[in-house]
Amino acid sequence: MWGKKDSTPPAPPSRPAAPPPSPVQEVTPVASSPTPRTTEPDRTASRSSQAHIGKSVVVKGEISGSEDLYVDGEVRGSIELRDHGLTVGPNGKVDANVIAREIVVHGTLNGNVQAADKIEIRKTGSILGDLTTARILIEDGAYFKGSIDILKPGHKADPQHRPAPGSAKSSTQPTLQMAAAAEPGKG
Repeated sequence: MWGKKDSTPPAPPSRPAAPPPSPVQEVTPVASSPTPRTTEPDRTASRSSQAHIGKSVVVKGEISGSEDLYVDGEVRGSIELRDHGLTVGPNGKVDANVIAREIVVHGTLNGNVQAADKIEIRKTGSILGDLTTARILIEDGAYFKGSIDILKPGHKADPQHRPAPGSAKSSTQPTLQMAAAAEPGKG
């Protein structure tokens, strides 16, 4: 006890406890411009640019173009958009012969219509004239008066040759003549 020396060396002086090393956090780079999140697909990216004729605009003459056209005003004359679409908005009034790839009518269209792909007459729309197309859609409530020439795939409409009413028609293109006004609620 008195003369015994401890064989174990004394403990080193205690240092203040260092904070435990902090975990490394990974940082995800952020885009410089945020991308909007929508539940609906972006239709503007899939289509080429679209020209717009507003409600208060009146056009008299010929319209031709290499982009889609939305008409919510008034057009008198002719519209030619061979590889593009025409949409007649709910306020649109078109008195013209129309040639386009695709035509959608929510308003009023008076004139002969040729569509390489399809024609759609929506429930608020009306067409008075002869139609030539590969596909047709007429919703309940829409108004249509005229004839329809349905083109078979691979056939193209001849814009210069439109048979006179009552003349013999080609057997490859069936014709449907009708006046239709579907009224909602009536079956």
